[in-house]
Amino acid sequence: MDRHGWQNWARTVRVRPFQVHAPASVADLQRAVADAAAAGLRVKAVGAGHSFTAIAEAPEVLLDLSRLQGLLRADPATGQATFLAGTRLHAVPGLLAPYGLAMANLGDIDRQSIAGAISTGTHGTGAGYGGLSAQVAGLVLIQPDGGRLTLDSGDPLLAAAALGLGALGVIAEVTLQCVPAFLLRAEERSEPLETVLADLADRVKAADHFEFYWFPHTGRAATKTNTRLPWTSTRAPLPPLRRWVDESLLSNTVFRATCAAGTVIPALVPAVNRAAAAALGGREYTDESPRVFTQRRTVRFREMEYSVPAGSLERAFGALQEVLAENPGWRVSFPVEVRWAPADDRWLSTAYGRDCAYIAVHRYYREDPADYFAAVEQVMLAHGGRPHWGKEHSLEADTLAERYPRFADFQAVRNQLDPDRVFTNAYLDRVLGA
Repeated sequence: MDRHGWQNWARTVRVRPFQVHAPASVADLQRAVADAAAAGLRVKAVGAGHSFTAIAEAPEVLLDLSRLQGLLRADPATGQATFLAGTRLHAVPGLLAPYGLAMANLGDIDRQSIAGAISTGTHGTGAGYGGLSAQVAGLVLIQPDGGRLTLDSGDPLLAAAALGLGALGVIAEVTLQCVPAFLLRAEERSEPLETVLADLADRVKAADHFEFYWFPHTGRAATKTNTRLPWTSTRAPLPPLRRWVDESLLSNTVFRATCAAGTVIPALVPAVNRAAAAALGGREYTDESPRVFTQRRTVRFREMEYSVPAGSLERAFGALQEVLAENPGWRVSFPVEVRWAPADDRWLSTAYGRDCAYIAVHRYYREDPADYFAAVEQVMLAHGGRPHWGKEHSLEADTLAERYPRFADFQAVRNQLDPDRVFTNAYLDRVLGA
């Protein structure tokens, strides 16, 4: 929030709410929701604002959950830990450390709130390790009358609410199924793209966590392979200076400068991408899992990401390459990111019922992504794609219903829990129907 209102991190959404509340307790949250609903006002909760879509846009009542942070309880025997909904992902490792626990998987950014991350389908990579919503073992949802709806792992509604887009209530508490703390050995390489693609299926199958980044206008890719190790294994973390140079100086400061230069002189982009592709990689290190999974990113960008069936990845990626080849005037400075996830049972998950791969495209926030994103979206749709709920896409409810087998069931639960649409906004009306 500032004097102009609320805006998300990507600067793609700005709104001036009618009311803003920052509840300091779950009881405060319950009162705020009940009062707003009684006044006929729509309510939306926001966490860290890291969604690129308007899923958190709150033109009437904005609930800022930043004061609802912390660990409520943890049980090393079951591996379950319960957090307040506004807890930031980067705070979780420290909260879990005394219990010898960790999250099973993470994405590459940890600035989000737990509630926001699960509600939009945030995920990492790994053919055997699901996204964050798949780790949810329980929820407390605040309903329009201010009441608490508690869902545990045996409740059939958890599969809907664990990735609920904020449409079924305001999340107050999240219980995660954690795992014993572990280390990751990271191997990062710069490789010819054709080498990566030649044995892609085998790499994904053999690794705990594999991903690659292709730099448009080049034939190079950066690969990252992470192997899970017991907590008692020998650590070999990156030296502080090397980490700072790689992840702060090069990946943020220098990259920001080259992106800015590319907007002024687009012809520079291919050469810069070639240099970046050659420079990345060549690192091996072993550290605590959150320090390997995540990186700090300060360069502002816009993003679109689609999941496709895992078996369709190479065809979809090849079609994306053709789109860029057919549009030589585009100068794309951000790499294309490719990741994997196993099938899960969350009704609105991009991985619902199918092993999947993700293709994410980005543009520097000062560049217009419209033509690039529109072309990529058509490629993804042609290969069975489902859009990430927190990243840019143009789909509406009718089209989405064809891509999610439990879509109608989710709508029925929404009608049951929020018949008066207290928790809706323009984005939810578009993707779920009014």
